[in-house]
Amino acid sequence: MKTYDIIVIGGGPAGLTAAIYAGRANKSVLILEKGTFGGQITSSPKVENIPGFLSITGNEFAEKLIEQAVALDAEIECCEVEKILPGDPHTVVTDEGEFSGKTIIIATGTKHRLLGLEREEELIGNGISFCAVCDGAFYEGKTVAVIGGGNSALQEALLLSETCKKVYVIQNLSFLTGEDKLQKLLAEKSNIEVIYGTIVEKLHGESELTGITLSNDNERYDLALDGMFVAIGLLPQNNAFSDVVTLDEHGYIDADENCRTNTERIYVAGDCRKKRIRQVATAAADGAVAALAACSDMQ
Repeated sequence: MKTYDIIVIGGGPAGLTAAIYAGRANKSVLILEKGTFGGQITSSPKVENIPGFLSITGNEFAEKLIEQAVALDAEIECCEVEKILPGDPHTVVTDEGEFSGKTIIIATGTKHRLLGLEREEELIGNGISFCAVCDGAFYEGKTVAVIGGGNSALQEALLLSETCKKVYVIQNLSFLTGEDKLQKLLAEKSNIEVIYGTIVEKLHGESELTGITLSNDNERYDLALDGMFVAIGLLPQNNAFSDVVTLDEHGYIDADENCRTNTERIYVAGDCRKKRIRQVATAAADGAVAALAACSDMQ
């Protein structure tokens, strides 16, 4: 069995950037990806917050990353990682067989928690979004809803209120769970309306979201919208690694500033890492840091 210098688990911006940096250092690299190369960004029809690109689709950006990694001789396997067997070298067990690597970079990212509604996934990128920083500009002067009541939801609502005509915050509880400071800022915004004790029951629209049906203990009614931002949490994809690296209480991987985990020669990069900011730029930065650390530790 061939032993690679670096095995990258995950083919999103963090993993592909790690592969690019490792390839430039003349290391042999294998990228393992179970789903779509490029990660969640591929669902964005227009991205305007990536340095160097005034505007680009998520798919185009992913294709450029893959092309660059492959040009540097990175190999690719489509498979799902089941576990890591630590050793010298490490062994990565997948549903398509085993792979051997001197070092491993975990870059599996996160998944947005969904509402579980019919056609929800179809409308992602067509009226349903998860990131106001990424997509908020598309709704300037329009009416949107933010689903959720925690810190992330309140931050999204505040950001959207700067450009949107109207922002509804829809919370299933009778109170918001976000910080008091954020709640006070929310209350100061005349174009933000909080709807308590209410759930989204149905989505409206064919090719684009046009509205939603809301339901509470007293009534059921429709709300016309131009867009909806779902902010009910993230699900880090780290379950397969819980026995080899330290996870925090939310399932994110703990690491130092060089993206080193508690297990020797295993690193982490991107949204699956414990950190505050999760954006394409920070994922790419993690990929570079993790790859350079792995290359340095092999010397």
